[in-house]
Amino acid sequence: MIIRVKFPETAVLELTYECNQKCIFCSCPWENTEIASFFYEKRKELSIDDWKKALLILEGSGVSRVAFSGGEALLKEGLADLLYYIRSDTELNQDEKIVVISNGGAMDERFLSIFKETGVHLSLSLPGLLTFPYHAGTEANTAENVLHWLTRAKEESVETTVNITVTKRNFHEFYETIANGLIAGADTVLLNRFLVGGRGIKYQAELSLSKEEMIAVLDIAEDVLALSKRIGSVGTEYPLCLIKESRKKFKRLQIGSLCAAAKEFFVLDPSGFIRTCNHSPKRVGYVFDDHIISDLDYWNIFANRSHELPKMCEGCQFVPDCDCGCREAAAIWSGSLSAPDPCFDGVKKCNK
Repeated sequence: MIIRVKFPETAVLELTYECNQKCIFCSCPWENTEIASFFYEKRKELSIDDWKKALLILEGSGVSRVAFSGGEALLKEGLADLLYYIRSDTELNQDEKIVVISNGGAMDERFLSIFKETGVHLSLSLPGLLTFPYHAGTEANTAENVLHWLTRAKEESVETTVNITVTKRNFHEFYETIANGLIAGADTVLLNRFLVGGRGIKYQAELSLSKEEMIAVLDIAEDVLALSKRIGSVGTEYPLCLIKESRKKFKRLQIGSLCAAAKEFFVLDPSGFIRTCNHSPKRVGYVFDDHIISDLDYWNIFANRSHELPKMCEGCQFVPDCDCGCREAAAIWSGSLSAPDPCFDGVKKCNK
């Protein structure tokens, strides 16, 4: 195997395409049915034995930690075996928790026990309270269920994060959503603003936040975190000019303005293909190929931060420390990595 890139320390493994929800904000690229140029074929999923081999390759390539997502990671048969394998047969996640991202719909006491034994940090999605069924696309799972498992995890000393995707439709109850997640027992908060992609492309007009709402999300989160004496982070980069417009000095909420794709983390899809981030619909390599990364040009755009920025941002004082929002969302929205982040474009129709 010939390694031609310096891999980030973290690899996020999307274990399965399967999911027990149909979240309308879902950005998994294989859920896109709206833009033909971004069609993402579901290929044969890796078996657990395949994933074990992939883990060893990643470890040998400089990766030091992995996290699990999907689809819905808990639906992957053999997840427990994979967790125990990491702890007994690899040096991955040494002295660190293994993050498992889940919607909570398949949670049970068995999983909770396994997560405790294998040192998992459980991240549970809570896309609203009253709006939960609307956002999740199902009534089989509920906000009450997610809150229950946050409480049970706290009782069993399993660390948790409440993961909240904020949209125009749940913005009105965002304070209550984050507060209830913390009251239930979440140790930390992870916020994601709605970004165009995957199934969410179809719903972008009704879910996209305005600039004013994006700023308010940060202010509200800081207030709740200060009251609860907890910490949180924003998982999707914000344009730095919007952060500076906030009325807050952020002490509890960590907000990034630079893209972490191919620098701090990268993603393997359920078939073992590599993408720069979970939002990207572009495969750039395959874990079992000799070179692993085949599209070096695209990888290096992110790894070296060599993408062009929007013309509207030329001359801005913040550019050295800002990627002007999400580049992948810009590409999906407008067809170019150098286009403005959708938050600057109002709620318009995607360029199909």
